[in-house]
Amino acid sequence: MARARENDLDIISITDHDTYKGFFEAREAGDELGVKVLPGSEITSNYLGRETHLLAYCFDVASPELKSMLHRHKLARINRARWIIGKLRKQGLELDIEEVVAEAGRGNVGRPHIAEVLVRKGYVGDHREAFMRYLSDQMLGKIKSNYATYEEVIDTVKRAGGATVLAHPGLTYTDEDLQRFVKAGIDGIEYLHPSHNYELQQHYQQFAEDHNLLATGGSDFHGSRNQNYPNFGIIAISKTRVDSLVRMTTTRKKLSSSHQ
Repeated sequence: MARARENDLDIISITDHDTYKGFFEAREAGDELGVKVLPGSEITSNYLGRETHLLAYCFDVASPELKSMLHRHKLARINRARWIIGKLRKQGLELDIEEVVAEAGRGNVGRPHIAEVLVRKGYVGDHREAFMRYLSDQMLGKIKSNYATYEEVIDTVKRAGGATVLAHPGLTYTDEDLQRFVKAGIDGIEYLHPSHNYELQQHYQQFAEDHNLLATGGSDFHGSRNQNYPNFGIIAISKTRVDSLVRMTTTRKKLSSSHQ
C-alpha cells in the first residue's frame, strides 16, 4: 500500500488467486495512506475443459456463497498441486506438497510456488526455466482440477454484487470464445495488461465498447521476484474506468437488496 501511494495510485484492487483475504489488511493500511482499496480476486474457472482466470471486483466480502466457492477452490488448488508433484516425481524430481504449501505461506497454492521449490532445490535456475521445462500447460498436458465452471463463477460473483472481468485474454481466446463469455454474462475485459501489445489493447478495448462491457487493466504485480514488478503504478487505468466499475456494482447491490 505504501508503494501504491509512492506511485500516486488513488485506487487499487488486490486480485490474489482464489482468495481476497489480503483485502482487509490492505484496506486498513490504505485508510491510513489515503489509497482506496476495492475488493478483488482472480478466480480460476473451467472454460470448456481449459483453465480460465476471471477477475472479480467490488463484491460483498460477506457473501457466504462466494466464500464457499473460494474455499472449494483452495482445496482444488492443493489437489492440483499434488497431481503436478506426482508427475514431477515420476521424472525424478524429489519434492512434496508440504514444501509447496510452506512456500505459499498465507496465499493459495499455485504453480509459482512449485517453481520456487524447484529453484531452491537446484533443479532449475529460475522460474522461467521451471515453467519451460516442467510446469507449462504444454509440458503438463491436461491439468486435473475441480474448479467451478466459468458460468458458475460469473453468476456467483453477480449474486455477491460484484463484477466479473475476463483476465489477460492475450492471444488465448478467439472472438467466438469472447462471445461465449458475453452470453454467460461477463461484465468486462482486461484490455490493459503487460502481455498485451498495442494492437491487442485496441482490439479488446473495441470489443468492450461494441458489447457495452467494462474495459479494465492492471500491472499483474506478483511481488519483487515477478517480471511485472516495474509495471506497478505504470500500467494503470483511468479513474473514469474505475468509476464505471464502481457505479455498475453499486447499482447491482441496490437492485439485489430491493429484491430480497
